[in-house]
Amino acid sequence: QVQLIESGGGLVQAGGSLRLSCAVSGMTFASYGMGWFRQAPGKEREFVGALNWIGSVTLYAEAVKGRFTISRDNAKKTVSLQMNSLKPGDTAVYYCAASRTYKSDDNGASYAYWGQGTQVTVSS
Repeated sequence: QVQLIESGGGLVQAGGSLRLSCAVSGMTFASYGMGWFRQAPGKEREFVGALNWIGSVTLYAEAVKGRFTISRDNAKKTVSLQMNSLKPGDTAVYYCAASRTYKSDDNGASYAYWGQGTQVTVSS
């Protein structure tokens, strides 16, 4: 059974930082691309960042470029999202997801498995 468990969310003031982590089990983690998505209240889910199976190719949404960094540790089967210079507009539930392929991808339909999400709230 594939499981993705996010952690690290919380409440932070604007300009602050948070680091999200996602622990993965039940799949050959090192063979698949991974991604982070988010969903704010009343809005559709949107892409945040992704990386390929080895972490050599990364993609970011324009809204987070230069502020967020995605990384992975294949030995520990974890993927992380370092979020700096947070803004109130970053408030959302953040989800990690495992791709159906080895590639990085910004299309949610390309992801087969999803975590339960972790809340990030940025106060002004």
